[in-house]
Amino acid sequence: MREFLWDLDGTLLDTYPVMVQAMQTAVSEMGGHASRQAIYTLMREHAVGYTQHTLADQFGWDWQLLRARYRELEAQLQTAPAAFPGAQTVLAAVVAAGGHNYLMTHRDARALDFLTRAGLADYFSDAVTAAQPFPRKPDPAALNYLLDRHQVDRRVAVMVGDRNLDIEAGHRAGIAGYLFDYDHLITVTSAPERQVDQLAVLQSSVQ
Repeated sequence: MREFLWDLDGTLLDTYPVMVQAMQTAVSEMGGHASRQAIYTLMREHAVGYTQHTLADQFGWDWQLLRARYRELEAQLQTAPAAFPGAQTVLAAVVAAGGHNYLMTHRDARALDFLTRAGLADYFSDAVTAAQPFPRKPDPAALNYLLDRHQVDRRVAVMVGDRNLDIEAGHRAGIAGYLFDYDHLITVTSAPERQVDQLAVLQSSVQ
C-alpha cells in the first residue's frame, strides 16, 4: 500500500478521553447520569451522534440540546490531543516510500491544528474536514473526492480507522480497510483487510 486515507479521532489522535469527559459533563448538567465506560463504549462502537441520540432518548431530551452543549464543552477541553504511538512512524514510512497520506474526518478545521500540535501535519497531502459538506461515513463520498482529486490508484489505497464505519466507507470507495482496534472493544462486522492494536505494525504494509 502507498496511499493511506486516515480517520482522526481514535485513529491518529487519542481524543476519546476528552470527548467522553465532555459528554458526561453535558449529560450531568442536563440532569442525567451516564458512566464514562458506557459513553466510551457507545462512541467507540458507533459514533458521537449515535451516542447523543441514545442518551437523549434514554432521558427524554431533545438530542440537539445535548449535542450543542457537548460541542461547547469538547471545544473548550480538547486543546492538544496526543498522537497514538506509532502514528508518526507509519505516516513517515508512507511518505518515504513515495506515497501519500490524506485525512478524512468529520471534525471541524481544528483537526488540522491538532495535527500540527501533534507534529503530524507535514506528512499529509490533503484533508477533508467538516468544513466540506460531504455525508458522514460510511458514505464514501469524501473518500471518493480525495481519491479522484489526486488520481489515486485504488489498488494501492487503504482507509485506516478505528470503527467498522471507517472500513465500510473504504470498501464502498473500492479500497482496502485497516481497522485500528487498540483496546479490542470493537465487534468486527466490516471484514477489514488488516486488524491491528498497534499502529506501528502497519509499517509492514507500506511498499
